Amino acid sequence: MPIKKYLLTGLLVWLPLAITLWVLLWLVGLLDAIFGGFLTGLAALTPDSASVILEPLRHIPGLGVVLVFSGLLVTGALVTNVAGRWWLAQWDRLFTHIPVFKSIYNSVKKVSDTLFSSNGNAFRTAMLVQYPRAGVWTIAFQTGTPSGEVAGHLGPDFVSVYVPTTPNPTSGFFLMVPRAEIVELNMSVDEALTYVISMGSVAPSVALAISPK
Repeated sequence: MPIKKYLLTGLLVWLPLAITLWVLLWLVGLLDAIFGGFLTGLAALTPDSASVILEPLRHIPGLGVVLVFSGLLVTGALVTNVAGRWWLAQWDRLFTHIPVFKSIYNSVKKVSDTLFSSNGNAFRTAMLVQYPRAGVWTIAFQTGTPSGEVAGHLGPDFVSVYVPTTPNPTSGFFLMVPRAEIVELNMSVDEALTYVISMGSVAPSVALAISPK
């Protein structure tokens, strides 16, 4: 029926935009809520006259996003010089001596340093791996190479990979795969993620035919 066809076509046009706006509004709301909590704590520590000035800031939509972005930018600029790195070292030393808190902080810091470091290889390469069984292939992303005791048991020729689930790539599986059993892809990480999220319906614009061996 034409009506059903038109409805589905209209849904396909508006759905990506609607989801994108929903995610952006959720992020803005989250940052505004964090900023509002910060203002509440700050108001509790300041005189009533200062609280009167701070209260209107709570009702400015999007101000939390601007301030968080500015704070991240200023922090990044400060820690790129010698004095900033010294203060960062003192910051780390403080948090790594707090019981319980240090375990969480150290774990998150190591993961973030590995994933977002410009010198690292985490999530820089998309590849094909056989999962969940031999002969069945899926897309994965290299996160590094095994080290420590694990590398001692497996040997040097293994690769650590993350296999995302579909259509939600934020959950997945961590695997250590022999390097000989992976196929590196020429597509970018963004293209590979799009391919995974779309369940294979959106292929990269430039495809290179590779036959897994």
